[in-house]
Amino acid sequence: MALTKSYRDTIKARVERDPEFRAALFEEAMSAFLNGETGVGKALLKDLVHSTIGFEGLARELNKSSKSLHRMLAPSGNPTIGNFFQMIGAIKRTGNLELTLKSCPHKQDMVH
Repeated sequence: MALTKSYRDTIKARVERDPEFRAALFEEAMSAFLNGETGVGKALLKDLVHSTIGFEGLARELNKSSKSLHRMLAPSGNPTIGNFFQMIGAIKRTGNLELTLKSCPHKQDMVH
């Protein structure tokens, strides 16, 4: 029988060895949030936390319990905006990540 790695271990190994993948995962998480796909965004952030700082490290960084942080990123979690941005800041710092937002000019109405 072949041995398989868990999804979490596979993501963690890739994040650790591939800075471009780590940045893409962060970008996808942020994009999901900005597009109203909060469940996807929280799942991707959870993967990123597991693969970088870890929930215990994030808890120390934010002076919060790791259990509370797990709940915030759970499917039914609903972090306050302050907690959310504190998490994003800590993930950015520890993962050596940057986030740049660009605005796109609005397309002209296509209705004639």
